[in-house]
Amino acid sequence: MTARRLFLPPERIGPGEAALTPEARHYLRDVLRLEAGAELELFDGRGSAYGAVVLPGHERLRLGPRREARPALALWLLPALSKGQKMDLVVQKATELGATCVLPFAAGRSVVRLEPGRGEARVGRWARIAAEAARQCGRADVPEVRLAPSLESALAAIPPGLARLVLDPGGEPLSALPGAPAGLAAVVGPEGGLTPEEVQACEAAGARRVAVGPRILRAETAALAAVVLIQARFGDMV
Repeated sequence: MTARRLFLPPERIGPGEAALTPEARHYLRDVLRLEAGAELELFDGRGSAYGAVVLPGHERLRLGPRREARPALALWLLPALSKGQKMDLVVQKATELGATCVLPFAAGRSVVRLEPGRGEARVGRWARIAAEAARQCGRADVPEVRLAPSLESALAAIPPGLARLVLDPGGEPLSALPGAPAGLAAVVGPEGGLTPEEVQACEAAGARRVAVGPRILRAETAALAAVVLIQARFGDMV
């Protein structure tokens, strides 16, 4: 597989050809400096990928057969909002590790409080980070990234059928979880941890309390450790 990859939304992709956006044309022509006839891989962010050839004029791509590739496990990560660029890191690395949705939420002890307008801007930034991380790591899908105003709304957004976990130092080892679920949703608290009431709300929503080890981890480390351990236990990481 070529290392040169390009993301285009599904509405730009038609039978046998794809129409490039101005940004995609700039990337292929001015950044990668690809000539007409150059080969690359195109993916649509929803699990489909194609071998592609740049056509003269850098306006369109000719497409080969569609290849479908999705993560083996539906994995929703619900991290509490973190300060600075820590959430950027969580979105980027969770994408590389195979999360299918990242749903940050405002926890009671979250330091960050986003106003509605600023929240929309951050979601847009996280979506771009996820798309670039998917391009880099070879995924054909891009995780959905949303923002929840509270833990309750985040829990309500979890699709039916997903097993639910909440990270808690007093919980059972994650490695001891039984079964092979079709999907999992993991709630991770902020720097100061979830409040007892928030842990109870998770349990009331069907979540099991799990621990990821004996050490106290930073919020962003705990979120990514949870993704790795879940993928190793139930997903596609060996």
